Amino acid sequence: MTKRALILFAHGARDPRWAAPFQRLQKATQVQLPDIAVELAFLEFMTPDLPGLVQALIQKGCAEVTVVPVFFGQGGHVLRDLPAMIEALQKEHPTLSLKVANAVGEDPDVLNAIAQYCIDALPQNQTGAI
Repeated sequence: MTKRALILFAHGARDPRWAAPFQRLQKATQVQLPDIAVELAFLEFMTPDLPGLVQALIQKGCAEVTVVPVFFGQGGHVLRDLPAMIEALQKEHPTLSLKVANAVGEDPDVLNAIAQYCIDALPQNQTGAI
């Protein structure tokens, strides 16, 4: 059986508390995918970084990696930085199956869930006009 991994790829920040929701997302995802390694990597300021994590996964026998950018939109980091990292990783590890999903904020279901959260934040769910 091929070992697979799902990497949740986030920006990172200097304040370690910033990572808490991403760590909860990683744990919640891992519970739903017990046969797949679900990991968290960061672009900057935090560890592990994406290249280091991919290297560690390969050393553990992982042959298939899917990267999910946990970004709200397809901004510069997702459009420029991530593809450059993926290209370098693919050149360094040509036998690795490496796939990248769209940024989570580009998915209609994610946007609908966030919209519903915003609506639910209104006192007593008052959706009428102000």
